Amino acid sequence: MNQLEEGQIKVSHTFDAPLEMLWKAWTEPEHFMRWYGPKGFTAPTCEIDLREGGRHLWSMQSPDGRKMYFTGNYKEVQPMTRLVYTDSMSDANGNVMSAEMMGMPEGAPVTMDVIVTFEHADGKTTITVSHVGQGDAGTGWKQAFDKLEDMLAQA
Repeated sequence: MNQLEEGQIKVSHTFDAPLEMLWKAWTEPEHFMRWYGPKGFTAPTCEIDLREGGRHLWSMQSPDGRKMYFTGNYKEVQPMTRLVYTDSMSDANGNVMSAEMMGMPEGAPVTMDVIVTFEHADGKTTITVSHVGQGDAGTGWKQAFDKLEDMLAQA
């Protein structure tokens, strides 16, 4: 994990898996729901309209049963190469909510930018996530990548 600047993280992970499989893990709801979120969290719902201007709406459920929703719009979709999207906390219908409204500490940005890149070489695929506006998301992304690794091992 690299701390790039205040409020921005960059996390990379190299998977021993085909690019196509990892692209599907990020872009198809039935795959995304199997790995998204930190350790112990589940992703019970996921909608992905994968096109520039399309929306995503997914949820995470904590081990104690608390459900959180996240929504945003795809700004850039370059198949097998790059995804750029906005990310905001929301209600179950995708209405954007502030961190305070979600019971979290004051001052978190309402909308963050996420850039996901896919690089394939020598049978391995490296995914890099740059999350702008969420300086403490690095641990969550690392745990999510561990869950994605486990999912790929079961495939």
